[in-house]
Amino acid sequence: MSENTKNPAHIIVIGNEKGGTGKSTIAMHLSTKLLMENYKVAVLDLDGRQGSLSRYVENRKKFCDSHNINLPQPLLYRTSPASDYNQISSSLQELDNTIQSLSLNFDAIIIDTPGHKNYLFEAAHLYADTLISPITDSLIDLSAIAEIDSADGQLKCPGPYAEFVWETKKQLAAKGKNYLNWIICGNKTTSLKSRNKAFVFEVLTKLGKLYGFRFCEGLKDRVIYRELFLDGLTVLDMQHEQLRRKMNMSHLAAKLEIKNLAEFICP
Repeated sequence: MSENTKNPAHIIVIGNEKGGTGKSTIAMHLSTKLLMENYKVAVLDLDGRQGSLSRYVENRKKFCDSHNINLPQPLLYRTSPASDYNQISSSLQELDNTIQSLSLNFDAIIIDTPGHKNYLFEAAHLYADTLISPITDSLIDLSAIAEIDSADGQLKCPGPYAEFVWETKKQLAAKGKNYLNWIICGNKTTSLKSRNKAFVFEVLTKLGKLYGFRFCEGLKDRVIYRELFLDGLTVLDMQHEQLRRKMNMSHLAAKLEIKNLAEFICP
């Protein structure tokens, strides 16, 4: 990342060293929420292989074009990891140039990272003003944040992703950026009360003070989030004057979840 460069745009990185946590769903809904509040938003999809966020945005554009509907759309930028080791340096420079250019013309840049660590994953975190890490209520996902003793449920040591974020914070501090707004939010969590879910959320709430993140329960596992993907829509679009789709109680609850999450992230 370029030193001595102040980014006017607020950069939000969606990252977790674990695939399948729903990073693209949160990225798309958050960008839509900001666009509806008249912020200029760009999204960067660094998961070149899967490209879920890119397909989400592209589906949205196709839907709007085919139905002659004007829904707010973020500017999309997509990149893939270099296939040759010698190209990594130029790839990182291209990423830096893109972010610096976008930051001059947009209010927010949302970066969706791969579900595994590579050089783009690592580089993206060094641009973050806010880092959002979605997590399910699975003990497998929790292990990326902390290793828990199975005998007594006590913390053994930080997980690999928590260790990575700690190292990232040290690198940012060395560049004069002493605060990273790290948020861990539940996503795809069960709507049922369970001992497992309660345990995961309790651990994350306690670890927040120790590891320096804020935790919110986030989004439940709702069919509506998956159904809207093919049309590129979000639950926030349902009552658009050109759509006016009927919303049931689950849809309304999902919309409230997005609103609460957005306000938790960006008060």
